Formats: sequence, C-alpha cells, structure tokens
Amino acid sequence: MKHSIRHVKKAARHSWQGLRAAYKTERAFRIELFLTIFALPLAFVIGKTPLEKALLVASWIFILVMELVNTAIETIVNRISQEHHPVSGKAKDIGSAVVFVAAIQAVLFWGILTLSRCGWF
Repeated sequence: MKHSIRHVKKAARHSWQGLRAAYKTERAFRIELFLTIFALPLAFVIGKTPLEKALLVASWIFILVMELVNTAIETIVNRISQEHHPVSGKAKDIGSAVVFVAAIQAVLFWGILTLSRCGWF
C-alpha cells in the first residue's frame, strides 16, 4: 500500500509538470484553458439532464486532452530532429487533426443541444 501511494504521488507530480509545460509553451492550450472558464458553467446552463451536462463537459475536456496529445507528438518529433522531414510533418499534421476532430465533435454536441433548446430540433 505504501508503495502504491508513493507511485500515485509521483505520477501526479509528473502529470502536473506536463500540464505546466503545456501551459507555458502552447498558446492553443492556454486559449482553450481560458475558454474553459466560460464553457464549463455554460454547459450547466445549456444541459438540462445530467447526461447532457456530462456530454457537454466531456466534449470540452476532450479538446484539452487532444491538445495535450498533440503537444506530446510535436515535442517528440522536435526532439528527434528540427529539420523538416515529410514524415515529421505528417505526424504533426495528424496531431493537429486530432484536435480539429475533437473540436468538431464538441461543436456538434454543443450546437445540437443549444439548437434543441431553441426548438429547432
């Protein structure tokens, strides 16, 4: 038990360091985190049922998660080489696409629920 608690503390410290690194170096992550201040309370206004609220919150957090994945991919590619290579560019483009698809999914969730509140669905 003592070792597992120590492991959890160490993992939490590394996770916190990763979040801080992403915040310091990634403008997109800072913007998305700032927008979270507005998005999360709004999710509780738009969502009427607990499931709707959970979907709205989860779709927004999914964008943050995918931004972190994209940052990790870019960091690894940059660590390997700073020179341009088609495979490196492809990896970075796919990482960017991950964030884009997450954002589209969130827009769909938010849009459908918002429009349904307006009686358009």
